[in-house]
Amino acid sequence: MRLSPINQRRLHRFKQHKRGWYSLWIFLFLFVLTLGAEFIANDKPLLVEYDGEYYFPIVKRYPETVFAGEFPLQANYKSPYIQQLIAEKNGWMLWPPIRFNYASINYELQEPAPARPSKQNWLGTDDQGRDVLARVIYGFRISVAFALFLTLCSAVVGIIVGAIQGYYGGWIDLIGQRFMEIWSGLPMLFLLIIMASFVQPNFWWLLGIMLLFSWMSLVDLVRAEFLRGRNLEYVRAAQALGMSDRKIMFRHILPNAMVSTMTYIPFLITGAVGTLTALDFLGFGLPAGSASLGELVAQAKANLQAPWLGITAFTVLALMLSLLVFIGEAARDAFDPRK
Repeated sequence: MRLSPINQRRLHRFKQHKRGWYSLWIFLFLFVLTLGAEFIANDKPLLVEYDGEYYFPIVKRYPETVFAGEFPLQANYKSPYIQQLIAEKNGWMLWPPIRFNYASINYELQEPAPARPSKQNWLGTDDQGRDVLARVIYGFRISVAFALFLTLCSAVVGIIVGAIQGYYGGWIDLIGQRFMEIWSGLPMLFLLIIMASFVQPNFWWLLGIMLLFSWMSLVDLVRAEFLRGRNLEYVRAAQALGMSDRKIMFRHILPNAMVSTMTYIPFLITGAVGTLTALDFLGFGLPAGSASLGELVAQAKANLQAPWLGITAFTVLALMLSLLVFIGEAARDAFDPRK
């Protein structure tokens, strides 16, 4: 699909912002890499060859009886017993680079947990003996996925509400603004704390609760653009020709309003990542045991004798948020009408 001349100029300006352009590619590379976290960090092999047949434990559970074991339980491929059974049939196993997932516990540590970095655990372990690097990979994925889902849903709701308020104005705009003033005054953290005592927090539950408040961040931007755009001549002409309000709003005014909205979206993603990290740090975020960067920060605070936990958490969060901020700066410059 060929871009319009104005979008071509925006893309060119975005590429000229070298810091933002390279940050976009680095961020996409890291996110795509973590999407396949199960193929990078897992306590199950990617492929097993046994007695001339191939098995894929990473996508299917096999009982140890498949490999001539004694019990119909899921095979533990790290067990010397299972490894010996497979070796007796001249079989072999293809392991991922990191032989731990986010919940795996290393029972062969040579020192009390949290253990320092080693050949087995490249970034050490946390205070429960879980591999830090595996938890970082899974935590990065869930943090970015959560932020993208939240930003997308917030943008849709915020754009619709802002468009209705700005286009119709009058009592609709007045009532909408007063409602937002009251709604934004509610303490989101206190509500999360109260509801956490009734409902076990999970990914979708947190997403829904935060969506109740995050949609307001885009309303004022879209509302201002619609208040300005509804008085333009081409909008008046479309109204005179009998075009429906819905088509005028979303076909003619919205594309202009999206300019300011697009520049704000990367910063919404940054805020969502920070909010999820803060909730996990306080213990009101994802369920206990989930791969979480905020939980890693909490462990670093509780285990000052293990500096690798704090260094890892700081490095990952600083890198992620810096990349998102640089991308947002490049998008802001690319969509700046003054340029």
